Amino acid sequence: MSTSKNLPKTSDFPSSWTLTVSPPPSSQRPTNVLILLHGLGDAHLPFAQLGTQMNLPETACISIKAPEPLPFEASSFHWGDDVIFDNTVGTIDPDGGFKKVVPRLIKEVIEDTLIKKCGYQARELMIFGLGQGGMVALSTAVSMEQELGGIISVGGPLPNETPASLSPKRKTPILVCSGNDSPWVNSSVEAKLKAVFESVQLNRYKRSGDTMPRSRDEMYPIMQFFARRLKSSAGVPEGSVELTA
Repeated sequence: MSTSKNLPKTSDFPSSWTLTVSPPPSSQRPTNVLILLHGLGDAHLPFAQLGTQMNLPETACISIKAPEPLPFEASSFHWGDDVIFDNTVGTIDPDGGFKKVVPRLIKEVIEDTLIKKCGYQARELMIFGLGQGGMVALSTAVSMEQELGGIISVGGPLPNETPASLSPKRKTPILVCSGNDSPWVNSSVEAKLKAVFESVQLNRYKRSGDTMPRSRDEMYPIMQFFARRLKSSAGVPEGSVELTA
């Protein structure tokens, strides 16, 4: 294992992954890594822009494209084992199972590349996921015994395949953001999160919709979470919460 941290390069990762790496702002040291996982039916480039927008100090951002294209949608991708259509609402169920992608993400991206090749500790790695990407992020934290820096899931619950509780609970701190009437992040989901993780924070918007934050107030808890969990002497720059997506 490397004794010093190296800024990850796309060539460090297996060629089976499509991803972008954004360095920390202003040529700062890459003390932390934030892994960005997009939602169902999207791709990695918009989330790469999000990583740059957040301007997190001493933090490299890695935006990863889900490995599977949606049927008949060559430019839209998903993280699930299967594509399950929910006929009651006429959409794809985001909980398609993640038994294939999560072990690959842990071994190939986190353990083999970021920890062994680039010299990071698990505590210096955070994951931010939207929707189905948030489910993958949470499932990754469940599957790893090591404590990660933190998980932020926007509108994504724990998958059904996750055990109802764990003993001991996982130590990775969790922040879950959702609309005030979320069908995915309800009271039973909250109870399951608290039965699996030691530290769970929920941020419910004052509006409906499990979308990315749309205002300073909605983004502020996320930036507070980063400020607490990122290893950085610079702090979170003032104005970083001014984000719309």
